[in-house]
Amino acid sequence: MTAASSEYAIALLAEFVRAGVRDVVVCPGSRSQSLALAAAQLERAGQVRLHVRIDERSAGFLALGLAVESRTPVAIVTTSGTAVANLHPAVLEASHSGAPLLLLTADRPEELRGIGANQATIQDGVFGSAVRRAWDVPPADSAAGAAELAREALAASRERGGGPVHLNLAFREPLSGEAALPLVDRGAWAASAPGPDVVQLRPGPGVVVVAGSGAGERAEEVARELGAPLLAEVASGARFGPNLVAAYRELLDTGNFGDRVERVLVFGHPTLSREVPALIQRPGVDTLVVRTPGRDDYNPGRVVPRFADAVTVVPDEAALAVSRSWVGRWVTASRRILDEATAAAGDDPMGSVLTDDAVARARWARDQVAQLREPVTRRLLVRGVWEATWPHDRLVLGASRLIRELDRLAPGKRIRVHANRGLGGIDGTIATASGIAIAADDRGTTRVLIGDLALLHDAGSLLGSGGAETDGGRMQVIVGDDHGGSIFDTLEVASADPELYARVMRTPQTVDVEALAAAYGWEFRRVEQRGDLTPALTDAGAARTLIHVPLAG
Repeated sequence: MTAASSEYAIALLAEFVRAGVRDVVVCPGSRSQSLALAAAQLERAGQVRLHVRIDERSAGFLALGLAVESRTPVAIVTTSGTAVANLHPAVLEASHSGAPLLLLTADRPEELRGIGANQATIQDGVFGSAVRRAWDVPPADSAAGAAELAREALAASRERGGGPVHLNLAFREPLSGEAALPLVDRGAWAASAPGPDVVQLRPGPGVVVVAGSGAGERAEEVARELGAPLLAEVASGARFGPNLVAAYRELLDTGNFGDRVERVLVFGHPTLSREVPALIQRPGVDTLVVRTPGRDDYNPGRVVPRFADAVTVVPDEAALAVSRSWVGRWVTASRRILDEATAAAGDDPMGSVLTDDAVARARWARDQVAQLREPVTRRLLVRGVWEATWPHDRLVLGASRLIRELDRLAPGKRIRVHANRGLGGIDGTIATASGIAIAADDRGTTRVLIGDLALLHDAGSLLGSGGAETDGGRMQVIVGDDHGGSIFDTLEVASADPELYARVMRTPQTVDVEALAAAYGWEFRRVEQRGDLTPALTDAGAARTLIHVPLAG
């Protein structure tokens, strides 16, 4: 028996495929069955990769990870009711970070709304301003209009730099039936070109380039062309190159450095320091922000006078020669700060002893053994993860003290780093990393570095598909466990009333992480000593490994 619901669903999804959509995430449900079965037909025909999840909140972040790594829109299908609401956290992050999600939510027809019907609520407009556009689509009598709606939705997902769109699709019974899959010519998603507002720049002293989350490699390229220090956050995708100033926080607060900055060029969304927004808001500093995908333009204190869609650098060898001395001072000072901090913390890589003195050799050997047995600190953990990650890998950083610690000490390295910094929330980190691992298509290892609370907040995302689909390349979830939310220890609330602070802010936990890993079928490694960290991170064994690292400080 044919059904208009299935005909419409197939026509809609087929048009998405023609435009370059490659991934569809489905959460099972009755009202959405025609969309789910259409996606399964397209998977059988080799047109899409289908990912089935039981939890809509986790599925939303999985779609987010797929979208940010593949840089193409991802469709997600849910049934009606609370299933739709569970997408909201991922929709907010996608809105602020500019990830193109196609939200296909099934709904009751008009006659079943407002009468107390099961799983019927007001879904039209449920995501508010978080979506670029929303459609409340009445039940279809045929496939007419489906392809046009798909094209409109894809166009809207490019608006304001890209983001989620919502198609609320009402279905009448029969909710599914026979429908032929049309011949689909798989297209390629065409990335949005920069807007018309392109600003020309020239090299000169007093300029710094700031790269926040999502800045990308263009920030590093422009810094070199300008002869400017590159102040790149660890999640920027620009933390490499000869102009990198890793110790940017310290130098922005140092005389003859931060106080000499006259112009700031910003790429991405800086979120990891107080020094950068303070610099931009300082009187006499001229700032230009290059727009990146996302809901809001970066504008701390609402003082940024200029925004651009892109920048170009006009070659000027004489001016560039002058700028080289400016950037050289920053780079040299930054390296000295990192070296001194490493030496003070005793984090230097183990070297060798070149002496014939037997006593000295024995003392050196004892020192090495002692180092191997040292407990793992935050500093050792983040440094170990950074050193173990290479260009063919992916690194996903959760919202915790760990990302800030890594931002303070990570040297330059050209690797793909992701973090949900649109809102900087703790939610969905494992699910996002799972999407990134799948989209990376078996290239290297996807490592996700999180705290213990981020693990527990998203533990359900360890479940994966449980079906025939591939879950992508090798994945490691590395948990720095300090038994609660120590990120709040640096805030004024920590000293106000220690008992109340511990009760409502620190949220200590005593979860058996090994049992949690076993419950979801993950390989488990516990790392308590420094010497065990690198072997655990570089082990090429299990496809899914949870590495639990109790932190000493």
